Amino acid sequence: MRFTIVTIAYNQREFVEQALRSVLDQDYPDIEYIVVDPGSTDGTREIIERYRDRLDRILYRADEGPAEGLNNGFAAATGEIFGFLNSDDLLLPGTIARVAKAFADGPRVDLVTGHMWIVDAQGRRVRRSFSDRFHPRAYAYGCCTICQQSTFFRAALFRQAGGFNSANRIAWDSELFLDMMQYARSHLLLDEILSGFRIHRESITGSQRNREIRRRFFHDRFRRVMGRDWRRSDRLVRLFYFARKYALQPRSLRERLRHGSIVTGRPVPGALDRDA
Repeated sequence: MRFTIVTIAYNQREFVEQALRSVLDQDYPDIEYIVVDPGSTDGTREIIERYRDRLDRILYRADEGPAEGLNNGFAAATGEIFGFLNSDDLLLPGTIARVAKAFADGPRVDLVTGHMWIVDAQGRRVRRSFSDRFHPRAYAYGCCTICQQSTFFRAALFRQAGGFNSANRIAWDSELFLDMMQYARSHLLLDEILSGFRIHRESITGSQRNREIRRRFFHDRFRRVMGRDWRRSDRLVRLFYFARKYALQPRSLRERLRHGSIVTGRPVPGALDRDA
């Protein structure tokens, strides 16, 4: 089966080459790689051009945001399985081959999700992040993690869900996953680390700057799944779903106690012996 991977790159000169190489050096024979750049001015395009003969398509096209850029990339795709990778993230060696086997072994599987490393600006592995088995209510309460960089889905499912919501400038991936889960026949949680999610100064700054927008999206997502607005009593329910999350995936709790949140990196003092 053919895979199509789309990377959207915008002023990521420092990291884009590692992202490109992580896809181009996969040991799988049929990968279509499409790169979208809406207008980089920092030298990112010069790096992309170095790999022009190995890329299936480059789209230098202005857009209204990452979601629209990804839609433009997937509109040109011919693969059966889709995935998308940010230009500061990376796939681990052998990822596509492992995911291809998962789809081949499960003909009714429409979406495969794995886990990921959190890496720093130098590419050093800092901590792990684990995907959860999808549960709509847990997702509504913000207690269900899907590692975007380690998620792959059938092209037919993407199109059935209508692609990305181009009006969503912050959590376009989360909205897409919720849309696709409504139609997916089966979601496979692959217990393997498949990618690296890079945390660096700009990504942290962006996350903090967009905190209020993310809060609004959280409430919109809750309303969509639950059919009502958030209530004060939902704080207690959210605690239940957090407890459920960590009971089902105790490795997530261990990483959180040891390293703190992904963005702030503030561990709980004395919670765990780091060498244990």
